[in-house]
Amino acid sequence: MKIEGLKGCYEKTRGIFYFARMCSKIRLQAEGKLPEDYGPMLGDGFDGRTCRYLSVQYDAVKEFVLSGWSDEEVLEWCMENGRRLTSEQILIYNSFMSKRGWRDDETAEYIPAAIKEYGLTNSTDIVTDFDLIEMDEGRWYPEMWRDAWK
Repeated sequence: MKIEGLKGCYEKTRGIFYFARMCSKIRLQAEGKLPEDYGPMLGDGFDGRTCRYLSVQYDAVKEFVLSGWSDEEVLEWCMENGRRLTSEQILIYNSFMSKRGWRDDETAEYIPAAIKEYGLTNSTDIVTDFDLIEMDEGRWYPEMWRDAWK
């Protein structure tokens, strides 16, 4: 489902996928504009992985986002107070996040079940969690992943 103001998985903040999406989910939830079914995963799933990779707590990120900081300012805080990522660490993170669900423990069960649950019809094109999210929220197109790496 399309959610006004919710950023996509491939949107980059200083070269990092997903961070902008996490921040936008925090803002939308605070405004009462994020659907309830997103609530249980806030701070978990990809949000949790992102924060753990940056060595920061989700609640701290949430506090700064809700204080009005930009995505870039929050990410800079993360890198100053967690760990500063090298270009190689960003590549590793982006590679893992964008390929989750493809040839891993989610391939056989989670991805097909989610496709069915969401009622998506182009299921042969969906091979990753990012594909699933982008298609469900109306942003997906076949070469999206390729364009994101440019």
